[in-house]
Amino acid sequence: MTNDIDNNSAIAAEPWRIREDALEPARAFLHETLFTLGNGWIGMRGTPDEGTVGAAGQTLEGTYLNGFHDTESIRYPENAYGLARVNEFMLNVPNAKRVAAVVDGERFALDTGRVLAWERTLDFRTGLLVRTVEWETATCKRLRIASRRLVSLTRKHVAAIEYAVTPLNFSGAVRIVADVDADVTNLQAGDDPRVGSALTGPSLIDVAREVGAQDVLLLQKTRHSGFTLATATASVPSAASAVRVEPVALGQAFEADVAQGTTFTVHKYVAYASSRDMGDDAVGPHARAEVAAARDAGFDALAAEQASYLARFWDEANVAIAGDDALQQGVRFNQFHLLQSVGRDGKTNIAAKGVTGEGYEGHYFWDTEIYVFPFFLYSRPEIARALLQYRYNGLPKARERARQMAHDKGALYPWRTIAGEECSAYFPAGTAQYHINADVAYSIRLYLLATGDFDFIAEQGAEIVLETARIWTGIGSYDRKGRFCINEVTGPDEYTALVNNNYYTNAMARMHMTFAADVAERLRSERPADYARVAHAIGLDDAEIRAWRAASAAMFLPYDDDLGIHEQDDSFLSKKVWDFANTPKENYPLLLNYHPLVIYRHQVCKQADVVLALLLLSKEFSLDDKRRDFDFYERVTTHDSSLSSCIFSIVASEIGYRDKAYSYFMETARLDLDNTHANTQYGVHTAAMAGTWLGVAYGFAGMRLDEAGLRFAPTLPDQWTGYCFKVQVRGALLDVAIDATGTDYRLLRGDQLNFAHTGTPVALDAQRAHIRMENPQ
Repeated sequence: MTNDIDNNSAIAAEPWRIREDALEPARAFLHETLFTLGNGWIGMRGTPDEGTVGAAGQTLEGTYLNGFHDTESIRYPENAYGLARVNEFMLNVPNAKRVAAVVDGERFALDTGRVLAWERTLDFRTGLLVRTVEWETATCKRLRIASRRLVSLTRKHVAAIEYAVTPLNFSGAVRIVADVDADVTNLQAGDDPRVGSALTGPSLIDVAREVGAQDVLLLQKTRHSGFTLATATASVPSAASAVRVEPVALGQAFEADVAQGTTFTVHKYVAYASSRDMGDDAVGPHARAEVAAARDAGFDALAAEQASYLARFWDEANVAIAGDDALQQGVRFNQFHLLQSVGRDGKTNIAAKGVTGEGYEGHYFWDTEIYVFPFFLYSRPEIARALLQYRYNGLPKARERARQMAHDKGALYPWRTIAGEECSAYFPAGTAQYHINADVAYSIRLYLLATGDFDFIAEQGAEIVLETARIWTGIGSYDRKGRFCINEVTGPDEYTALVNNNYYTNAMARMHMTFAADVAERLRSERPADYARVAHAIGLDDAEIRAWRAASAAMFLPYDDDLGIHEQDDSFLSKKVWDFANTPKENYPLLLNYHPLVIYRHQVCKQADVVLALLLLSKEFSLDDKRRDFDFYERVTTHDSSLSSCIFSIVASEIGYRDKAYSYFMETARLDLDNTHANTQYGVHTAAMAGTWLGVAYGFAGMRLDEAGLRFAPTLPDQWTGYCFKVQVRGALLDVAIDATGTDYRLLRGDQLNFAHTGTPVALDAQRAHIRMENPQ
């Protein structure tokens, strides 16, 4: 493959869908990502039904299963104790969506014959990828091919395709081939670690192949991880005249004599099942059963289920912006892809690229807890709970990792992983990011505040919080001044590694230990039996709880009195400022153009670090603190990470920098649709997508939730005439609508909700479900 790709999307600005009205091979690689369909487990890149565009443009035929992976040993030319040993990587699985028309022996392909017309749409309300193409064969026969594709949001294992062929200027034999392409491999990363894996050769080994009159079953085994995969299809033809069926390698060819203007249709139903969810012997039968149930229901019924599911989702999650269709499209596109990408079974999470591509090898990061989690917490709290359950299920591996890192107790979550192994081969920007433990604890704390679900804390959450809190007293120590210090860690800014007293890490560790002590004491008071069970299981005693309180109280948080700012770490201000003025544009991102040591020696940030702490621990800082910190760190931040702009937007909004807030927000909102980081072809940026929602709710609407309750400080960007969004808190559904005249708060569900509007307490109940408040000037 080449890198000759048009980085612009050329997607028409429509509020509820993305659409392309011409076939543009140079954009195919990018558009395959944008038009991906998924359901949190299956992800099907938006390649044509017939196969990829081919030599005319760079392309990637990809189908992925969230959490389904193989492993390989990490080889180090120079070894050291405790380095990550095994890499887990998401696999490109057999392409079961392939369907193609054949006339006079000529198979429809986008790089042969002549394409006369083309339109493709992905509608966020129906969840259908719809394509219509008119094609002329080498013998001047014209066809209209219309297809509809879905990946079911209600049936985890199922996808379906409707493929309809209409002869336009002839009558005669039309053949539709529906097969499975099992000759798939993963994308090679090359020199860019954000792209794919270092794997060479296939990872799936065939176990059995069965081809019937209308069905296919392919059984495969992963080479190293030992998982069994079943790929099953059932293809059902419909035609006015008799259909002739012929088996092909892994599928069927259906042929009928079709009159001009008459349509010949094949419906193809697909199911993937994996032994990650069930026993090896059950995988094949389960896939067959899922396909049979989908076939019996029919494509139209599956499409109706899809539309119904999405109607409920949008009814509770829609963010509406008046005055900018392109922005509105970007916001909904991001929400739609988040829904498509997130695991919801407690066994899977959400990858940095979702289920749209192989970037970062399908790994899960802290992106989930800090960026993605709040979106689901306030729109689909049951999914947020499942994401926390994933961390609970990962505790055994986190305990193992803690022992490898010389901690005799506690749990240390991996920086990047799928099934719980630490997969980061570069420890300065991986394992050293100990803040992952505090990030997980932060999300549990936020979940408790938003839902009041103390049952989860008692059953699973407390064990996570307590075991991970132990790591801070394990790596921290008191200095000669009695300050609790945390040394040799890396904060969120990956351009500054292996430092002492990273501000974000220390501040989040303080929060974590305080929360852990609070959880332990509340659990002992309210649920003594659960406390006894957890304390016995992990060997917790009162002395350890007191140690957390003491370390929190003595935590060292670096501050420079001369500049009036919170120091990113002990050494940050002593470094030379990066020469931004003389760094060519093509040298960004810096990580691809400079040795890490060169970057580490400079005062330069890849992304929000102290600025992120200003948001997550908002009440610990005054507005003046936030302004000084923002002004300083903005000057030295490259935003080479897609996680950065949304955080700067939110904090800028809070401190009154309206123009900057909007500018940073716009960098986030259409990051993938406009491919502003020039790598969306390898997968979307799920953290930035969630950051768009954060930018609206946390940024412009000023929403915060802490122990004092829920509050809003709404502002209206000059570019908009209004906006609205919904949040779920404690079982209530609140609609918030802001325009130039003020803010409407409407209670759509629930008996009562207490919150504050710019400091004014507000209470809504079932009898008084609407309040109008003025916005601040």
